[in-house]
Amino acid sequence: MAEVRRVDYFYVTVPDAPGEGRRVFQALADQGVNLLAVLAFPTGDGRSQIDLVPEDAEVLQQAASRAGLSTSPRKQAFLVQGEDRVGAMAEVAATLADAQVNVTAAAAVAAGGGRYGMLLWVAPADYEKAAAALGV
Repeated sequence: MAEVRRVDYFYVTVPDAPGEGRRVFQALADQGVNLLAVLAFPTGDGRSQIDLVPEDAEVLQQAASRAGLSTSPRKQAFLVQGEDRVGAMAEVAATLADAQVNVTAAAAVAAGGGRYGMLLWVAPADYEKAAAALGV
């Protein structure tokens, strides 16, 4: 199976307008925050949510505070990385299904060089059960 790791993430809510992503990403980059993954989507009422998966959660929280960005409380997900091949994501999904863990959301992408990455979210109550099933 692929390499799986536990990750913390935070989200910020911003106006759904041109330049908001740039503002957030630049503010974090200026303070040395390395992001492992990002997912952004509209939430309605002219707002968007940007999920930020940092390499170091403490660095992100400090940088966001200094930049005037209000983050959500710490949340948890899984980062899956592996060889991009037919059935790679199906194996991860099967592992969780066999453990009776429901995936509440997922986002995946071919990363080039024969690799892929995927973020997986499960209900907070199932996080430890999912971690055990995934071997992390």
